[in-house]
Amino acid sequence: MNEMGIALELLGVGMVTVFVILSLVVILGDLIIRFVNRFMPEIEKAPVVKNTTSGSEINSKKMAAIVAAVSKITNGAGRVANIEKL
Repeated sequence: MNEMGIALELLGVGMVTVFVILSLVVILGDLIIRFVNRFMPEIEKAPVVKNTTSGSEINSKKMAAIVAAVSKITNGAGRVANIEKL
């Protein structure tokens, strides 16, 4: 029974050690996140200006190629509802 006691003691020490280390990781991570959010604010980005274009500006040959590609890839189940330039 002495060997079993040593095994259980090692099991307990190992589990407590893992719990303590993981708790420290979580607490330190939370503190770092709070510090960074408080003292190092995110740089504001300039707003992106979108160029609005109508759907009629797309070349008819390009439109046909896109529709054919979607039809081929989806085996006729897909359809093109909207095309917009990103």
